[in-house]
Amino acid sequence: MKRLNWRIIFHIMGLLLVINGLGMLLCLPWAWYYGERTMPSLLLASAIAGTIGLALWNGTRDHEPNIGKREGFLVVTMGWLFLTFSGAMPYLTTGAIPSFTDAFFESVSGYTTTGASILVDIEALPRSVLFWRSYTQWVGGMGIIVLTIAILPILGIGGMQLFMAESPGPTADKLHPRIKETAKRLWAVYVL
Repeated sequence: MKRLNWRIIFHIMGLLLVINGLGMLLCLPWAWYYGERTMPSLLLASAIAGTIGLALWNGTRDHEPNIGKREGFLVVTMGWLFLTFSGAMPYLTTGAIPSFTDAFFESVSGYTTTGASILVDIEALPRSVLFWRSYTQWVGGMGIIVLTIAILPILGIGGMQLFMAESPGPTADKLHPRIKETAKRLWAVYVL
């Protein structure tokens, strides 16, 4: 049995954490505009996610470029876990949701776009944290894996295994030539 390519898995996890950390920075203009005191806390959350992500990214640069089905399934599973754990940090560092369990639940709810919330009075949150909550739902609405599939070719890694892990539908041979193009078009429309 072939060994798992852990280096490429953690390389991708590093990239996802860096992207998530950069996403946290998008909350800063809201904090500044509304005069909130959440900026240092948001910077801390972003720095933690970014630092861990860069450490994983740089520490696994010499990875084997091949990714198999098993690695694809692990990337999907671990990607959701890494992003939801790091997505809880802005809630925790700002004190908007002081309980880790509640912050994690809110993060999972955002990235999975379930609409469930532990918050009774959502509007009472700082606007920068509300933006973070909306951002996680926006990203989750499109799908983390579609984003990953679009990014993997930049890294020289095929995204087909991730697509197969995330999608039970059509066969790979029918969709393979169009996955990258479809992901790019979807993101272009979604961003607009």
